[in-house]
Amino acid sequence: MSAVGVDPNPNYAFSEAMVAGLADAGLEAVCIAPGSRSTPLALAFDAHPCIESFIHLDERCASFFALGMAQASGRPVALVCTSGTAALEFHAAVVEAKMAGVPMLVLTADRPPELRHSGANQTVDQVKMYGDNVLWSVDAALPEEDAPDVALRNLRTLAARAYAGADGIRKGPVHVNFPFRKPLEPRAPYRPRYDRGRSSMIQRGVLVPTAEQIEEIAAVVSACERGWIVCGPWAGRPPCSLVDAIAELGRSTGYPVLADPLSGLRFGPHTESSPIIGSYESLLQHGTGLDAPDVVIRFGAVPTSKYLNEYLEGIAPPFQLHVRSSGVWGDDSHRVNSFLQVDETFFCDEVAERCHRGLGDWGASVLAADGGCQRRQEQFLRENWFDVSAVAAAVKALPDDSSLFVGNSLPVRHLDQFVRPSGKRIHVYGNRGASGIDGVVSSALGAAAVYRARPMLLIIGDVSFYHDMNGLLAIKRHGLRNVTILLLNNGGGGVFRRLPIAEDSARFEELFLTPTGLDFTPAAAMYGLEHRRIQKVDRIAFDEALSASIHDGGPTVIEVRTDGARDERLRRKLIQSLNDSQEDHS
Repeated sequence: MSAVGVDPNPNYAFSEAMVAGLADAGLEAVCIAPGSRSTPLALAFDAHPCIESFIHLDERCASFFALGMAQASGRPVALVCTSGTAALEFHAAVVEAKMAGVPMLVLTADRPPELRHSGANQTVDQVKMYGDNVLWSVDAALPEEDAPDVALRNLRTLAARAYAGADGIRKGPVHVNFPFRKPLEPRAPYRPRYDRGRSSMIQRGVLVPTAEQIEEIAAVVSACERGWIVCGPWAGRPPCSLVDAIAELGRSTGYPVLADPLSGLRFGPHTESSPIIGSYESLLQHGTGLDAPDVVIRFGAVPTSKYLNEYLEGIAPPFQLHVRSSGVWGDDSHRVNSFLQVDETFFCDEVAERCHRGLGDWGASVLAADGGCQRRQEQFLRENWFDVSAVAAAVKALPDDSSLFVGNSLPVRHLDQFVRPSGKRIHVYGNRGASGIDGVVSSALGAAAVYRARPMLLIIGDVSFYHDMNGLLAIKRHGLRNVTILLLNNGGGGVFRRLPIAEDSARFEELFLTPTGLDFTPAAAMYGLEHRRIQKVDRIAFDEALSASIHDGGPTVIEVRTDGARDERLRRKLIQSLNDSQEDHS
């Protein structure tokens, strides 16, 4: 890019150098929230032919939309905003990206140094404003006229380093703060000229375990028949090569694979030949009658399942290995006694090559218990219609190669406990880093924007939906026709019904349940969405609405009204029925 001389305003030479460097590094998408101070960055991004711009009126929606895009694509997505509190609106999504390991580039415009700490309007301290919630934070150089060529090369290099830092072995957000002096507009008709090939190219290899490490672990696995492979949530979705490698490790060792729905292992063709387990939450909640494993090999983050985590903490297996290339610790019970920071796919391939036991009596008994539990759960859900039934039916209705974004609180817990593994390719996403309920709509729409040919089903609760209704505007602005929203309206924060405070009827509803009492029909209409409300036990209407939205196209909100207290009573009845069945077979 011939930056010097393109426009006499130095803000543009610097902005174009940064944008060109990011494009050379591989950036393909940017989410821009409008504002004055960020004008040079916005125009430079919008003009670049290799970067698609997504404009959002709400900074928080923009940040979570970018988060969803980065999850689905597995690549960094950039964020741009003006100075002041606009940059603070990104903070929640930045925290989620850091904790979940999602690559993002946060580019904030700022006042020049002479206006900082001066009382100037709309000026806050933006230098390292996200603290430890980013992997790297840089206050970029102030643009200046007649800047030496090295200053512009520095920006190209900064772009390459920022992109590589966000997309490194440990992925996450990187923050670059850009001070700009007025004038912020171009001084001449804006005609940026971009060339390619001048940026630094930053590459990396993979972390390979030593032969001694592989042989030691393979010896332990070969000597122990009783073992589990526990796969927790993965940021976005793991590569297909890793999914296949873990599935093969399960086949070769005979170890059942306990697959979190956000691990990438719960759904796909590999489930038909590998021992994938999905009902562990229910099995462990009512007692399995199975012997405890001697070996546990873990991948991904801490599992969603409360009872799985408590069980692993209680049994303290003699050998619990966590394999994670990012090196991020993920064991809140501190029972992992061996942590290996190596490439997960390489590790699985090497260990599987040395272990050919196949499914033995141990693995077969776990599979049998899982199959029996799944059948009893499905029978109960056929006989009773409540929020769990709607979640299970919706996932079952998805066609092959679909996307599913699941909200926090009850939706992800229902998916984890009650939806069995399937051979269909369902790409599951969720914000399980900080596990907040904010920004879920926007994140789902960001993921939907990456793969527009795939149906996207968002399962979300009423309180979480209310938190991010502004995000619905992206459906119309960005032409997202592939979106179905299953809105579970159970009259407030139903997950709190599981807590002891629910017994305090005098305070529970006002302080914890917090029912909104809102009619969401006008909200759907305001954003141009079709709205279907399913009342009481009407499976036929539910199935018809779901099929019409998924297969015939057109963004739709399917609102399922349930009684939250009844939902919880039925869920507990289901668990008790599993417990009774277990006792009958013991």
